[in-house]
Parts: sequence; structure tokens; C-alpha cells
Amino acid sequence: MGHCSSRVWRSDDSSLAEPQQPECSVSPRSVSGSRKRKWSSWDKLGPSWSIHGSSVVSLQQVFGIFYGKKRKLATKYTYQTLFLGEEDSDVKIHALGKVWSLHKAFLCQSGYFANMLKDTWKEPHSDIIELEINNQHINIWSLDFVFGSLYRDKDLPMKPRQIPHVLAAACLLQVEQVIQQCNETMKKTINMKTVCSYYITAETYRLKSVKSQCFDWLLCNLMIHPNVRLYREIDIKIMYLLVSSSDLLVLQKEFDLYTTLKAWMFLYFNPGWESSVNHLFANGNSWLSRHMECTDNITFLETEEGLVFQPVFKQLRFQHIIFDLASMTILEQDRLIPLEWLSPVYKQQWLTLLWAQQHREIGPRTINEKEFEGRSMRCGIRINGDGAYSCKWSGCKFGFPLCIIFTNRDIIFKQSRQYHNDSAGLKQVRNVVFRINLLRFDSDGRPTFSKTTGHKIVTFKNNEEKIVMQFDSNILTFPFYVFCNFLFISLANRENL
Repeated sequence: MGHCSSRVWRSDDSSLAEPQQPECSVSPRSVSGSRKRKWSSWDKLGPSWSIHGSSVVSLQQVFGIFYGKKRKLATKYTYQTLFLGEEDSDVKIHALGKVWSLHKAFLCQSGYFANMLKDTWKEPHSDIIELEINNQHINIWSLDFVFGSLYRDKDLPMKPRQIPHVLAAACLLQVEQVIQQCNETMKKTINMKTVCSYYITAETYRLKSVKSQCFDWLLCNLMIHPNVRLYREIDIKIMYLLVSSSDLLVLQKEFDLYTTLKAWMFLYFNPGWESSVNHLFANGNSWLSRHMECTDNITFLETEEGLVFQPVFKQLRFQHIIFDLASMTILEQDRLIPLEWLSPVYKQQWLTLLWAQQHREIGPRTINEKEFEGRSMRCGIRINGDGAYSCKWSGCKFGFPLCIIFTNRDIIFKQSRQYHNDSAGLKQVRNVVFRINLLRFDSDGRPTFSKTTGHKIVTFKNNEEKIVMQFDSNILTFPFYVFCNFLFISLANRENL
């Protein structure tokens, strides 16, 4: 964050006439400066404090009431008269070229100032505290907001775009009630326009619950509600975490996530591009297709500018698109893409699937959540209205071993024909680990309904159908989404295939 210092100026200090404007910067935790006086003890504080001559409360009580607790003297009147009107000020704060005429009894709500002011009560109108701000997010408005909040018993209103600035100032000054207000306001206003800035802000100031909610929102909406502005604001670190998560809600199948990543990377290299989402995907595919083709056995992601994106693309989990085992490449439409930078486990998964076909592999016998989280296939479908839906998400012969059937009350799994054993009169047995999530969202991308199966194992014998989820269709309104995670083959002990 940088260094922050406080300097207390005395009334006989010659530099009071023209105080120098500090550099713009911040540091919330340490206070340093030229003050060398020994701190006064609690018992040496003055006997009383007054507003307009009326005794209100002893100074010792003031510190007990205010520091780290909700304000009890702050009202709309004190805000207008003492803060805005600057009446009876006994301390001045100089920062970013502006001077605030404030009151120690209210300023001591700030953890930053509480100890600093303990020994100055006997010298009213004598101190100017000079703050050096090293945080570029703190501006005059945000400091004014935090100082003003000390004089109100109700939270001052703020807009979502102002929160990162207010939070930076509140953390510097250690004003807990404003930090809490920012925390609660952020949780209530996460949407397409705020989620990325909130995530970064929450990470910076360690608001774990806000950061978690922002990440959950992105997991839900990255593919469901694609948006040019959203994709432009997602940095490489966040995208890596999203693509790595088994909780990412992938609409259609993994290969559609690959298409999403191409559009996202197109925006990275074309920051000034503006158009609709449909044009984004078209341009992203076209532009990156030209840049990512193999030339002299080198792909775009192996170049200096593309190298940073490799970890993101390597988290994709292709188990179900056209695959050339001999050349270890996959075919995207009419273009070959080397396998190595798409997924380190993809080759292993395909070899394991082929092994399962040939040797009648049963599949996972227990639920290994770690393996499931890291290697399960992700896919999903939007349900627009009543009726029956059937999904295979297949891309080739060795693609997807299940057919998923949705009715108004049930979700049913059925083995695909290619996985039936039609020879030797043997009945094929197969285990599949899965998880199903049923969700509906409001206009801001927040789930309004959710239901999950959790981690389950289903066992098929020959051409069986299995009902894996039942629900009351009367409580669902359209559209809603069905998202699935599948692990068909355990990769344990398959490293040498």
C-alpha cells in the first residue's frame, strides 16, 4: 500500500502559514511523524467536553463510547453544524491540499486517530494533523465521506462506483462502521457492472465474504450472461481461477468454454473494440483463428505474447470432441490444434476412455471428491419451457457415454448406444460419478432458485435408465438451467497407459 505518516503542527509553528501539499498516496496501518511527547495517561484527560457551552460527557466516557463502537452523539444536527459548519472545531486535518476542521470527540471513532489524540485534549485549537496519502484510490471526496460519517448516527448514502474509494479511505482511517457499510453495500449490489471491481477491492482490503460472493457470481454468469464489458474487465488471474473450478457453470459443453476464452483473449489484444456479444464471438474466432494457427510447429500460445494465457487454456477439460490419437491433436472445425497447450490431462483421459471401451472398464467405484473437482466434465442446458429435452453433448464416436433426458418432473440418465455391449451376450456394467445443479437467476445474475444432487454415483447395467433427480415443477418458472458434472473414468493408476 505504501507509507503513511502523520505530523502534528503547533500553533507557533512558522510553517502553519503555508502548509505544503502532500504527495498523493496511502498507508492504513502505521502512523509516524515528528511527535515525540510522551502519551498522557487515561486519568489525565480533561473533566468534560461541551458543544456550544453545554457539558455533554466526560472525555474518558467519550473514548469509551466512540472507539470501535456505534456513535451515540452523532445526529443530523451535529453533521450540519459541526461537520459542514465547522463550529467549535478543535483539530484540523490537512490532506490532498484540503483542510478539514473537525472535533476530537468525533474523530476518536477512527482507530487511526484515537491514540494520537489522547494527549491533546488540554490544548484545543492548537493542532493540525498532516496526512501523507499514498493510495491513488483515496481522493478528497472519499476522505470527506469518511470524516462526515463520524458525525452521523445513520450511514451516509454512497453509489457502487464510489465504494472502492470510500473503502480505501475507511481502511486507512480505521473507521469500522464505514468498512462494514461498504461490505454490506457491495454484497447487495454485485452485478455485471460492479463484480470485477468489487472482487479486486475485496481482495485488496481482505473482505473475504465479498470476494467469495463476487467469485460465485462470476462462476454463474461467465457463460450464461456473456457481456463485452464483463469479459474486458476479467483479468488473467481471475479467469484462471474460474476455468479451474468444477463449479463453473458451463453452458452446452467444454468446447463452448474454449470459444468463450478466445473471445476474452481477443478483447485483451483489442481493448478499444466495441460491438455486441454476437459480433465479439464471431470476431474473436476469426481473429484468433488467424493468429493461433500452427506455423513452423509454433502456436500462438507458445509465442512471447501468448505465453501468459497458456495456464488458462490448459484448464479446459476436453473429453468429447474430435480427436486424432496418432497425431495427438484435436480438430476444431477444419483446423488442427496441438494438444499440449489445451490440457495436461486430456491425452490421459482419452486413452483411458479408449481403454474402457476395449476392456469394459466399470468406472469409478467410490466418490473421490478431489479427482471429481479437478477432472469432471462440465456441461449444461437452458430450459425455456414445458416439455421433454434430450441432451448428448457428443462430438464424436468416443465422446459422451450418456444421454440426459429432462421432463417436467425428472432428470433421467440413459447410456448412449455406443456404450452398449452388443457382442458376446455380456451385460455391460458402468459407474458414473455426477453432480446436477438446477438454477434460476434474476436480472442481476443472482440465483433465485437452486437445487443440487450433491456428489452421487449411478450404476448402469446394459440399457438401463436411471432417474437421478426429481423436483416439483410447480415451484420452477422459466427459463432455468440444468448444469451437470460427470466423471466417467477414474484416472487413478492410469498414468502409464
